[in-house]
Amino acid sequence: MDAIGRRGFLVRTGLVLGATVLANAYPHAFADQESQSPQSRFKNWDDLRAQFPLSPQLIHLAAFFLASHPTPVREAIERHRAGLDADPIGYWQEQEEKQEARVLRAAADYLSVEPIDIALTDSTTMGLGLLYGGLALRKGQEILTTIHDHYSTEISLRLRAERTGGAVRQIALYRSLRTVSRDEIVDSLRKGVTPATRIVAVTWVHSSTGLKLPIQEMAQAIQSINRSRGEQDRIIFCVDGVHALGVEDFGLRELGCDFLIAGTHKWMFGPRGTGLVWGHPKAWPIAQATIPTFNTQAYELWMKNGSSKDLPQSIYMTPGGFHSFEHRWALDEAFTFHQTIGKSNVTQRIYELNQQLKQGLAAMPHVTLHTPLSQDLSAGIVCFEAAGMTPRQIVTKLRQRKIVGSVTPYATQYARLAPSLLNSPQDIETTLEEIRNLRSS
Repeated sequence: MDAIGRRGFLVRTGLVLGATVLANAYPHAFADQESQSPQSRFKNWDDLRAQFPLSPQLIHLAAFFLASHPTPVREAIERHRAGLDADPIGYWQEQEEKQEARVLRAAADYLSVEPIDIALTDSTTMGLGLLYGGLALRKGQEILTTIHDHYSTEISLRLRAERTGGAVRQIALYRSLRTVSRDEIVDSLRKGVTPATRIVAVTWVHSSTGLKLPIQEMAQAIQSINRSRGEQDRIIFCVDGVHALGVEDFGLRELGCDFLIAGTHKWMFGPRGTGLVWGHPKAWPIAQATIPTFNTQAYELWMKNGSSKDLPQSIYMTPGGFHSFEHRWALDEAFTFHQTIGKSNVTQRIYELNQQLKQGLAAMPHVTLHTPLSQDLSAGIVCFEAAGMTPRQIVTKLRQRKIVGSVTPYATQYARLAPSLLNSPQDIETTLEEIRNLRSS
């Protein structure tokens, strides 16, 4: 790798951007950062809620769908937009490498990993399509997935199978939501694995039911199987983590999966049109890029007819082309926003609001709660039915009462509410009271 290429690699990973350079380039994010505790930045949850320009006339219980931008993210987007509008090529040349490095460093700090192991994308769907579409499998190897996954996972895998002739097999992880347990899920996965299984693809939190998989225990089961396998047959564990990122308090080193794919414009409150794929250094070689990257040193090597064999594969998994740079470059502010609140504080608050909602729903005779009560098996999404009403009728009635929910976009549909940091206990109690009154509607 030549000197220019090496420098590009270091810039991209943030390794040559010292604190002084970063502070000069982006002063407000570093000013007194260490002294800004959650208590001093946000005095209470109402103060945090005020960071979002959401309509105060509505109770927002579908904020996971597409984020409203909090003040720091919104201001960063506007700052980059103004710079690009005033001098597009000049501002891009000045900002592109250091802003991408800042985003990668912020994401890596949040996930407790290295920046070079992260590829940036525009959404969960893009990440799933890029990763699953480019996995290198030998003849006779298969991808194992489940019947519970989202459209984006299932179609990404189906398209790959149609294009390559590769085998994709689906299994059920549980018999009934009423009796599901962590042990049943792990045991079902273990029994579903065959000698041909090379990839396991699952979704951490199911947006269809609100069920949360025990990813760490599943990873341990896969690691146990892998002890008797050679490197070319080792099972690679891939997780769609979009409804866990920004909810669960975790570090990827402890989680145990090989790949995590997620959009960052949902629970993370990131700029709309942003996402990432993280891969373990030992897992990245199985991924093959399908869209050329615009990474600096990869481009320079191409111009010089140089070899790219020394570049990490994650570099090639960040698609090139021109993006909504003002959004991508503001993503670091979303990770900083969550870090300022505190990851454990985020998780505790979402859990408390969800427990309030689930317990209230479970006590209503006319309501069937489908999401497990235990937080060991649920995160921030709550799915339910009300007797005599379709899910769409429930959501429409609630909307008429200024409560925003959604319907699960699956063959089996439920009404869906998702308490988040944008809500209060009073929001939840108001919602429960309206659902109690649905019986007489």
